[in-house]
Amino acid sequence: MLKPDWLRVKAPQYQRIGAVADLLVDLKLNTVCQEASCPNIGECFAGGTATFLIMGPACTRACPYCDIAFDRSKRELDPSEPDRLGEAVARMRLRHVVITSVNRDDLDDGGASQFLACIKAVRKFSPGTTIELLIPDLCGNWEALKVVLDASPEVLNHNIETVPRLYRRVRPQGIYERSLELLNRVRNGWPKVYTKSGLMVGLGEKDEEIKKVLIDLRRNQVDIVTIGQYLSPGPNHLPVDRFVTPDQFDSYRREGEEHLGFLQVVSSPLTRSSYHAGEVQKLMSTHPR
Repeated sequence: MLKPDWLRVKAPQYQRIGAVADLLVDLKLNTVCQEASCPNIGECFAGGTATFLIMGPACTRACPYCDIAFDRSKRELDPSEPDRLGEAVARMRLRHVVITSVNRDDLDDGGASQFLACIKAVRKFSPGTTIELLIPDLCGNWEALKVVLDASPEVLNHNIETVPRLYRRVRPQGIYERSLELLNRVRNGWPKVYTKSGLMVGLGEKDEEIKKVLIDLRRNQVDIVTIGQYLSPGPNHLPVDRFVTPDQFDSYRREGEEHLGFLQVVSSPLTRSSYHAGEVQKLMSTHPR
């Protein structure tokens, strides 16, 4: 299926992204920008920002929409990773950092202890930086969730990804209700933390199903939502069912902000979970907790 004009982005040029890329190589760090083939890598790297991918680069789940490598074997965590990440945040002078991970179902706590160590390292190396975590569902291990949240990240993001009807095909090891419960537990247990979720469109869902997901997220007190166009990474992944127009993305935004009461809905063809994530600082200043 041929991409429409609104999805065409210029290929990133090395001289624009090289400084960030070199730093990541130097510190042996992964980013979701690279591993998931994000279309915004040129813009974000050129602006000196990145979303760090810890405990990777391989994932214990094989979701057919995702370009991250698959490895179900049990692997040890790297104890030096948190300090290397903290050093990168300091060297990049980030005001806001996003830390995400692959699914690590091979670990008893799903990697919660590594998230905790990374938060501590960022606070040590760059105490003025606000922290956003984009976490997996931790297989419903709520004690592990408590470990992560007790470290007080400013934002907790967990993506709902798609509509419940498509879960078996798109996110076969995920459970829609479990993801909603995770977000609800964050809001009720840690009321000062801003909650965030995101979903992809163009996988076969209907617009009325998107609206129902937004209603479910708002009922579970989610603050921020991101909505973006699914782009198939390759022939071995799920195909694109439709390209949603920019006007329809704006309609999703209006529905979420004006009718459902989200603090922010970022909705556009190229929106991804961490795209322009630093803008959350403005939201935190206008809606303090």
